[in-house]
Amino acid sequence: MPYPDELPIFSLGNPLFPAGLLHLNIFEPRYLAMTGECIRSGKPFGVSLIRAGFEVGVPAVPSAIGCTARIIEWSQPMTNRYRLVCKGESPFKILKRRVADDGLMLARVELIDPPDPRPLPKHHAGLAALIEELIEALGEDAPIPKPRRFDDAAWVANRWAELLPVTPERRQRWLEQADALTALIEIEKLLAEQTGDASR
Repeated sequence: MPYPDELPIFSLGNPLFPAGLLHLNIFEPRYLAMTGECIRSGKPFGVSLIRAGFEVGVPAVPSAIGCTARIIEWSQPMTNRYRLVCKGESPFKILKRRVADDGLMLARVELIDPPDPRPLPKHHAGLAALIEELIEALGEDAPIPKPRRFDDAAWVANRWAELLPVTPERRQRWLEQADALTALIEIEKLLAEQTGDASR
């Protein structure tokens, strides 16, 4: 589905997943202006993994597939700084991009329709149980967004994609993975390699 406006693109060193939380410390002028506009309008911006370049300075080349982010909490500790908590919403594909005069990247994007909801298969229930144990151990400090949908295959896959110590490129592949069940199989195998037990 085409997005009606040009979407500001924030290129980062890790991808954002639907329902995922993103904490940002904004200080560059191009992103300060973007943040102010998003706060005023309530519109999202786009987060895309850096394909070439760096987070600060000359605009980086973004990956074609990203995820929209909506600001859910913000503070302004000083005039030229914002602290944000954002939440991932919809994956998108960049169709065409340009750099505005202030250095902000803008893109025409197409939103990617979410997959049909799929229940978490019983043989992957251990993955959801491990997330629940993490929440119980860490309490409110657990980096797991609400609402928590332990019976949703895509939600569980996305949370593990955020938690596992893997490369940004592998996370990006999971973001682009259309089938949550395929991603869950890979995640479970990787977790088993790292811990020796992913199904208890």
